[in-house]
Amino acid sequence: MRESATLLSELNDRSREVFRRVVESYLSSGEPVGSRTLTRSLTESLSAATVRNVMQDLEFLGLLNSPHVSAGRIPTQQGLRLFVDGLLEVGSVAAEDREIMDAALGTGEKDVATLLDKVSASLSAITNGASLVLSPKQDAAIRHIEFVSLAADRALVVLVFANGHVENRMITPPPGQTPSSMREAANFLNALAEGKTLSELRRSVGAEIANRRQEIDSLARDLVESGLALWQPQVDQPERLIVRGRGNLLADSREAQDIDRIRHLFDDLERKRDIAEFLDLTEVGDGVRIFIGSENKLFSLSGSSLVVSPYMNADRQIIGAVGVIGPTRLNYGRIVPIVDYTAQLVGKLLSERGGG
Repeated sequence: MRESATLLSELNDRSREVFRRVVESYLSSGEPVGSRTLTRSLTESLSAATVRNVMQDLEFLGLLNSPHVSAGRIPTQQGLRLFVDGLLEVGSVAAEDREIMDAALGTGEKDVATLLDKVSASLSAITNGASLVLSPKQDAAIRHIEFVSLAADRALVVLVFANGHVENRMITPPPGQTPSSMREAANFLNALAEGKTLSELRRSVGAEIANRRQEIDSLARDLVESGLALWQPQVDQPERLIVRGRGNLLADSREAQDIDRIRHLFDDLERKRDIAEFLDLTEVGDGVRIFIGSENKLFSLSGSSLVVSPYMNADRQIIGAVGVIGPTRLNYGRIVPIVDYTAQLVGKLLSERGGG
């Protein structure tokens, strides 16, 4: 940020306007910008030769480059960073975009995962990028656990968390379970669970079973152990990253290198790896952050830009994030307020319903 401010202060008004016009034109069209094109849009009347000289100076500073020998100029990653930090004019959320996001969140949907999936789809639709939504991690204390028999080989585990979140998970119970053993298993867990998160309960229950072996029926003990074994992978590696709108990234890919770049991005998105890093990107503080090209560790190979904002619970703790990823020529001025608005809306809604 400091480097951008220093560079910006070194540009005179003419250089600053030429630079801003090049970037804005590139973000709009995706095409290199020539000196003759610029002369028609500048507030100051300048010859093409003068504009060309200014563009060469900007290229020397590392802010512009030319993709081909005879082509116009496009901004470099450093140039885009300078523009975003010092010259970007962020608008307000358009009424129609606000209506779409409000509609996605105003359906009365009780399931948080389904709700966030709708948010992700709407965010992708209005930004024409790929949307990323990181759903809240469930680390709230457990309020109640119940086992419900569905068939001889199927049972439902109902987990009610202190924040109001409810999860239903299917398990295959050990053979011979009875309504009595299921009640006993639930009572045993509920006695231990008070004030504990699921991961804390899992750590303590083994020792408790060993200590109280005489107090718990063997069938109930088997059910407790099989239930906790099932929860282990789901709690530690939840599918928290919701991705929508991959197809948007292909819509205006003109060259083979674009396709190759997007293939790298798709690979990263499919693996959904390093999800924690996605959230780490937002933990420096609240508000929208913009990562351009290689600044974005999570998708650095794809040369993409990520606009991301955390959302918070009622205690102002970061519990998730929403973002848009696309080519570096994203319409930042439009997307930044949309991402910011969506993050605030999601945080408010989840706080009101106790979902974070």
